[in-house]
Amino acid sequence: MLDYSALHWLTFFSAAFLLNLSPGPDMAYIVGQSATRGLRAGYSAMFGLWAGTFLHVLLAALGLSVIIATSALAFGIVKWLGALYLIWLGLQALMSPGTRLNTDVSDAPRSHRRIFLQGALVSALNPKVAVFFLAFLPQFVVEGAGPVSLQLFLHGSLIIAVAALIEPLIVWAGAALASGLRRHPRVGVWMDRSLGALLIGLGIRLAFSELRR
Repeated sequence: MLDYSALHWLTFFSAAFLLNLSPGPDMAYIVGQSATRGLRAGYSAMFGLWAGTFLHVLLAALGLSVIIATSALAFGIVKWLGALYLIWLGLQALMSPGTRLNTDVSDAPRSHRRIFLQGALVSALNPKVAVFFLAFLPQFVVEGAGPVSLQLFLHGSLIIAVAALIEPLIVWAGAALASGLRRHPRVGVWMDRSLGALLIGLGIRLAFSELRR
């Protein structure tokens, strides 16, 4: 059971690697939190995003993502919730005075829990992630290799595992940038502004996205 060829794994991991390198709300959120709040905040964001992505993996394995992929109403509801949430996060960053770079957040568990939950929502409220998993994962289902739901769950979980090889490096890079930004507070203000504009732009793009069947 769950027996695959070497070519199967080569194709899958190549696609998963490129997927995790592609820019989007997830990447923007990790970079933004790492660069403006430091290492622990970056990891909180990363784990939150993984939690939201894992929810999509479960939904795809259970077949519930079919509802979003086939129902214009369901897709629209989740799409607008996700778009409004991204825009709200972007507006918060735009209105930030940029003082976060000069604040010691190492002992702020509530702050990190909030960042984790925000990351989970950024991923969970993106219907394009659900549609993507429903379109992407079935391509790697092999007849006779095992139950379809188990194969979908395995490959979806492995996408997160690949992210675990890539995204910690992004967190470290962002945190290293933060240490330099603390010496230049004004740069931190413009980092917040840039992150806010990016999140708002991603939210608007999501709002105008369409369900493709």
